[in-house]
Amino acid sequence: MSAMYPNLLQPLDLGFTQLRNRVLMGSMHTGLEEDKKGLHKLAAFYEERAKGGVGLIVTGGFSPNLRGRLHPFSAEFSKPKHANAHKVVTEAVHRQGGKIALQLLHAGRYAMHPFALSASGIKAPIAKFAPSEMSSRQIRKTIDAFANSAALAQLAGYDGVEVMGSEGYLLNQFICKRTNMRYDEWGGSYENRMRFPLEVVKAIRKAVGEEFIIIFRLSMLDLVEEGSTFEEVLALAKALEEAGVTIMNTGIGWHEARIPTIATQVPRSAFAWVTEKIKPHLSIPVITCNRINTPEEGEKIIRSGQADMVSMARPFLADPEFVNKAAEDKAQFINTCIGCNQACLDNVFKGKRASCLVNPRACYETEIVVQPAETKKKVAVIGAGPAGLSCATTLSERGHQVDLYERNDRIGGQFRLAMQIPGKEEFRETIRYFANRIDTTGVNLQLSTEATFDMLNEYDEVVMASGVEPRKVAIEGIDNPEKVVDYQTLIKEKTPVGEKIAIVGAGGIGVDVATMLTEPNGHNLDDWLHEWGIDKKIEHPGGLYPYPDSLSDKTVWVLQRRAGRVGKGPGKTTGWIHKRTLEKRGVNLMGGVNYDKIDEQGLHITFKGKEQLLEADKVVICAGQESVRPFEDKWHDLGEKLHVIGGADHAGELDAVRAIRQGVELAVKL
Repeated sequence: MSAMYPNLLQPLDLGFTQLRNRVLMGSMHTGLEEDKKGLHKLAAFYEERAKGGVGLIVTGGFSPNLRGRLHPFSAEFSKPKHANAHKVVTEAVHRQGGKIALQLLHAGRYAMHPFALSASGIKAPIAKFAPSEMSSRQIRKTIDAFANSAALAQLAGYDGVEVMGSEGYLLNQFICKRTNMRYDEWGGSYENRMRFPLEVVKAIRKAVGEEFIIIFRLSMLDLVEEGSTFEEVLALAKALEEAGVTIMNTGIGWHEARIPTIATQVPRSAFAWVTEKIKPHLSIPVITCNRINTPEEGEKIIRSGQADMVSMARPFLADPEFVNKAAEDKAQFINTCIGCNQACLDNVFKGKRASCLVNPRACYETEIVVQPAETKKKVAVIGAGPAGLSCATTLSERGHQVDLYERNDRIGGQFRLAMQIPGKEEFRETIRYFANRIDTTGVNLQLSTEATFDMLNEYDEVVMASGVEPRKVAIEGIDNPEKVVDYQTLIKEKTPVGEKIAIVGAGGIGVDVATMLTEPNGHNLDDWLHEWGIDKKIEHPGGLYPYPDSLSDKTVWVLQRRAGRVGKGPGKTTGWIHKRTLEKRGVNLMGGVNYDKIDEQGLHITFKGKEQLLEADKVVICAGQESVRPFEDKWHDLGEKLHVIGGADHAGELDAVRAIRQGVELAVKL
């Protein structure tokens, strides 16, 4: 037992079975669920996490029937052949002493196909198709389908099931007035609206018997208009316990909610207070979730009595050994989830396999295998940004002799800039992780050292990971140091910018700079909840309250040459958060701008065919990056032993997913 995390790592007795600790690996769809050979890859993925010590794993969502699929070819779990196929997964987890539950998820009106069903025929704002209203017969058949899938899960060797009753999926759709306009026994009064999830749980319990875990993912905070109140959530929670639920899991926010719930901008443990409100009223264990990414956070939550377990999903993409490292009091070696969404949720929403920005091996355990090198080589890695760090440490782990050259006095590259942006402080954790990896793997780090071409002749392999620098743009007056600053200098040196700032470039960097410049002072959790209109008492339906926008005391313009939407940043699932944040703070977002000149008056532009002066005290250049390629004219002399990765390979939008992945994949090949 860890001396530092005794509560988090304490076993949890469920009566008929025991969990080895209080850590749940929450449900994540990986994209392997539908792959032809996906279950074998999924087995390797879960086995590595079970070996890493997690108490209970919950799979990605599987539909109990055809119409409940999220997409036309999404995973279904409804036939004996599905149970037989899944045994490879459950056996892999059990080999490592772990436990695993299958999540049962009916998409309802979120289904991306024309056969969608829901409580009422109301189209979701994020869906392509309007659902058909379920008949009473279809409701009964769906209840039977849930029970059938649970029985098959038991046959497959699963230790339990999780019933998805939150995030705005089918069961949630029956619960709320927002989506349930029925007047029969399944709608109208709250007693009727909550009948469907209760009947599902009763049917499952009858099908699987008493010694089988049933987790219910309860939407405790809908964050949508006409959502549930606290009294309604509590009434349903009590009824679900009576119906046979073993563990109550917390769900926060519908997918259509316009409030961030898991992105890096969300404070750590931002919603533990929601679970805390429910927990005293139940006698079964209660799980809390969302933005819990360190053992310290988990320990604090369990110790304070806010919950009986903590759910962490993406942290187990980042590091399968999370629990074991905590148990060994080696939390400093945990590869921490930074909540970026860039390789997990962004990939899934694009129809790609999920992975992890800080751990490219996630969901690729059978394909990216780090093994001792047959031939040990002497390797130079130039640049200690994300690409160079991932490559150097993996090379050294494999047994190569690695010299890592960094011209600055610290490692981290662009991550060292990113961690200074409000809401991206988590990037500091990745730098801490790699700093410890350098020590444990034996990389020879040379800080404040410029590699020379002559030095490279003595190496067997040379990895150029020299990164990027701000791209220069041709604007008259841009060389005026009193009026103009590039983003790197601004962030590093905290350059004074005055009260009026024009930002040239509306990509990820421009958005980050605008966020940094408009961030309120002393921003704590309550301030964040207030800014996003979250009612901590949950007195208003859905837990929403119309708080006013928090206008900044600075005047900021974010500008781009390209016409169209401005301020979203690069993330598919997080871009809207950036844009909404800037809008709430009164930032001016302008697309289709021509930059005419910069002078003492400010930035002269042409916008919608008219010349205009932005009376900016400072103009910040965020117009992208250029690759840094030292002695590029001599690269051909290095021949095949030269390998170019990260920003040195391609600047583009800052793409840490590609940079870190390139580093690991190259290191595995050399």
